[in-house]
Amino acid sequence: MKAAIIILSDPKSGSEEALGRVFNALAAAYDFKNKGDEVTVLFQGAGTRWPSELSKADHPAHGLYETVSDTVAGISCGCADVFGATADAESTGLELIKENRVPGTSGLPSLQKLVSEGYTVLTF
Repeated sequence: MKAAIIILSDPKSGSEEALGRVFNALAAAYDFKNKGDEVTVLFQGAGTRWPSELSKADHPAHGLYETVSDTVAGISCGCADVFGATADAESTGLELIKENRVPGTSGLPSLQKLVSEGYTVLTF
C-alpha cells in the first residue's frame, strides 16, 4: 500500500474543522507508517501555512507532527506563493516542490506522478 496525504486545510481560519483536518491527516500518516506502508505527506493550497504552525512546541498537533515528520515530502512552492506562506515555508527547512510547472506559478507537486507510481491520494 502506498498513500499520499495532501493537506489543504487553512490554519488561518482558526476553526476546529481546520485543526481536525490536519490532525486526522497526520493520524492517517501515523497509521500507514506504523503498518509499514509507504506514505508521503504534502502541504498544498492554504495548507502550506501549516508546517510553521505545527513546528511550534505548544501546538496541540506538534507531537504527532514530529512523529511523522519523516514522511513529509514538502510544500507546494506555487501554493505557498499564492497564499503568502513562502517565507514561513522556507523557514521550516522542508522542500518547496515545483515538479508540476503550472503556467503562471513557480510549480506544484505532481499528483499525476503520485498516481502513476501507485499512490492512493487522500485529501484533508
